[in-house]
Parts: sequence; C-alpha cells; structure tokens
Amino acid sequence: MSAAHATQRTRLALAAMLFVPVLWTVNVIIARKAPAMVEPYTLAFGRWMMAALVLVAFTRRELWAQRAELVRHWWHFVVLGFFGMLVCGAWVYLAAHTTQAMNIALIYVASPVLIAVGASLWLGEHLRAAQVVGVVLALAGVVHVVVRGHWGMLAQVQWVAGDLWMVAATVAWSAYALLLKYWRSPLGSTAQLATIAMGGALTLLPGAVWEGLPPGHLPVDLAVLQLMLFAALAPGVVAYWLYGWAQKVLGANRVAVTMYLNPLYSAVAAYWVLGEPMGMHHLLGAALILPGVYLVSRSKSPQ
Repeated sequence: MSAAHATQRTRLALAAMLFVPVLWTVNVIIARKAPAMVEPYTLAFGRWMMAALVLVAFTRRELWAQRAELVRHWWHFVVLGFFGMLVCGAWVYLAAHTTQAMNIALIYVASPVLIAVGASLWLGEHLRAAQVVGVVLALAGVVHVVVRGHWGMLAQVQWVAGDLWMVAATVAWSAYALLLKYWRSPLGSTAQLATIAMGGALTLLPGAVWEGLPPGHLPVDLAVLQLMLFAALAPGVVAYWLYGWAQKVLGANRVAVTMYLNPLYSAVAAYWVLGEPMGMHHLLGAALILPGVYLVSRSKSPQ
C-alpha cells in the first residue's frame, strides 16, 4: 500500500469514526419508540435478522468461498453476535424500561475506558500521554453534559435494576470491540459483519420466541417491521460496518473514543429535531469532548 493511499485510508477512517455516533443517536430514538410497539428481544432479533439477510445477499460469493473458515471458527461469530447484538441490543432496550437516560449515559462512558485498558494490556495498543489527556477531557465533557453542568447531581443518582443491564451492555461492547480486533479474519469487513449478524440473530431467536408465546403481546405489524428495517440499516449495518472497518485502520483505542460523542450528538439532535433548548452545559461539554476526541484520534498508537 502506497503512503498516499494509506493516508487517504486513515482520513476516511477518521471521518467514519465521527459519523458512527450520528447513526447510534438514531438508535436512541428507536429505543424510545419501541416499548409501545414491540418487545426488546423481538425488536433486536428482527433488526439483526434483516441486517444478516441484506449482508449475506451482498457477500454470498465470498462467504461460500470462505466456507471452510466459517465452519472452523463458527463460534467466534456466535460469541461476537452475543456480545454485540444480544447484550448491546436487547438488553439496552430492556434497561430503558426501568432506568433513566442519565444513568444509561453515565454507565456507557465507562466503555471507552475499558476498551483503552484492554487494548493496552491485551492488544499492545499502548496509550500515549496525549491520548490519556484526550480520554480524560472527553470523559469530563460527557459527564458535564449528562449532569447538565451540576456535578452535585452525581450524588443524587439512584441506581435501579435496569442499570445492571447497562453495566452488562458496557462490558459486552468492550469485549466485542476487543475480540473483533483480536480474532483476525480473512473475511472482508462486510462479509465478517454478515457472519456476526447471523450469530447475533441466532442468539436472539430464543428470546424472541419466548416473548411471542404469552398471549396479549403486541403483534409484529407493518409499523414494527418498518422500525426493525430502519434499525437494521442505519444504526445496524452501516454503523457496525463503519466501526469495524475504522477499528481495523485506526486501532481499538482511537475508535472507542467515538462513544464520547453520543451525548453531544444527542443534544444537537434534540435541538434540531425536537426543539429542545441548547444549554451552556452542552457548549462547555463540547469544548471538552471535541479536543479530547481530537487528541485521541490524532495521536497515532502502535498497531
């Protein structure tokens, strides 16, 4: 690979890294609509089953050519599907039933730190001084946005059962990101995501069947199918593909910091779409998050 091509590839990965949280913000809107329409496992299963069908359609020739590899390492895709699609899908939807948005945001900010520590200890992606400063700045900015500038609110946070689902989701996403980097695959990014989506749908199927057994549950109508399809494409296929590809180019540490942009992007979306006011805490949070993300993303760590 030429130096010019490598530079262009890195720039595209950095742009993808900044765009992924936009797509994950879409999933927050879906999660808010879902409880009145469809059960958590059913939504997550439909989302990833549709995503798997789309991805397999595009990569069927490569998957067939690599069938021996798929048979040899099938359990890799099931484990990744469990962590990335079941725990970080259905369990997040379950958490939203009983916990508050502030709790979810506070718990999720631990994920980039876990990924950074894991990548340093396990993958050899050591954090440099500038990256450590960037992580701390971004973390402070996220908390500042979440508590609306009143840090004393942290002492008033009440933890409930749903927070345990979010703790599990945070640990699971960290495991997903690290294993995705550790289990190197000869498959291209799209084909690899197709196999993981199939693994995720497989692990979600029992929960979806269980939710459909009791009488009185909401049926899967056209509106629900549309919600599933939208979730499958935007925060599903596109977001996960971009995350996985960018991680191959930049490393787990640098891409993990994108999660710090989620609260900031959500605030901007709420302002433009819902007309919610933008406060000074959003601006100060941005003043901390954006330089932090810049320091982490621009400080090259060993691959």
